[in-house]
Amino acid sequence: MKKKLISAAVLMAAMTGAATAGTLETVKERGAVQCGVTSGVPGFSVPDDKGNWKGLDVDLCRAVAAAVFGDSTKVKFIPLNAKERFTALVSGEIDVLSRVTTWTQTRDTQLGVNFAGVNYYDGQGFLVKKDLGLKSVKELDGATVCVQSGTTTELNMADYFRANGITYTPVVFDTNDQAAQAFDSGRCDSFTTDLSQAAGLRTRMQDPSSVGALPEVISKEPLGPVVRQGDDTWFNIVKWTHNAMLNAEELGVTSANIDKMKSESTDPNVKRLIGLDGPKGKGLDLADDWAYQIVKQVGNYGEAYERNVGKDSPLGLDRGLNALWNQGGLQYAPPMR
Repeated sequence: MKKKLISAAVLMAAMTGAATAGTLETVKERGAVQCGVTSGVPGFSVPDDKGNWKGLDVDLCRAVAAAVFGDSTKVKFIPLNAKERFTALVSGEIDVLSRVTTWTQTRDTQLGVNFAGVNYYDGQGFLVKKDLGLKSVKELDGATVCVQSGTTTELNMADYFRANGITYTPVVFDTNDQAAQAFDSGRCDSFTTDLSQAAGLRTRMQDPSSVGALPEVISKEPLGPVVRQGDDTWFNIVKWTHNAMLNAEELGVTSANIDKMKSESTDPNVKRLIGLDGPKGKGLDLADDWAYQIVKQVGNYGEAYERNVGKDSPLGLDRGLNALWNQGGLQYAPPMR
């Protein structure tokens, strides 16, 4: 107990020090945003064969760099597993956690962190081999299930199985990739994770066509970027980075047409987004063209979605809940005025 108390004290001291220093000032002095990502989840954060990180969460980090520096390449990506991600954030090892992380009450109120938005609305599901002939999660009674440790996934599964009187044996791993590989090799009867991650990891399996998802979605998983508490300026920068990408999509402003819109549009909302009118960079301690740089270099939310997890990606996921609010989805950003 004494050791745990000492560790907690050290962690809180580190958090206080990081907040006092001012994350924006620290980032500018360092010359790069330090972003915590996964060790590899296709569509969200994964290095390609040349070591270049790609994914929806990666694009959020690049967008923050574009806002701060006017240069989306000024990011250092730090891969973290589920157990170490919050410690890395609170201790100041990273400036923002953009790592398929679910927004929950406990995390939001007890860990010293703030969620800056939801960049993907998800839900937990189960993959099985099609030759088992299963039609429902409730048929997994007595099954072994591969799962990543230190995640809400473990708790959701335990709650659901207990509520439905289903017995099971969890087989836990440090990373989702390890859990998926174990399932693929036949070590478990099923693999559970958020459905978006399941879709990405399924593409890496020996025979993706032999694997399917059971119909039940057993949880709500709002995923989004996370920052330390105690630094409102940095919190606002990350939050409004995401909001700018959403507003740009709603206004029809893309990386391809933003320069034309800048010179020709008479829409006051577009002018405010680009930084020609309105609040500009005031209140964020950023240059007036911060949102212009985001869209020009990274794209709007729809562009990031489609190339990483949507129709232009191997995952091919429909927008669904992640469509804009005026297109039947939940993605909704406050106005930039």
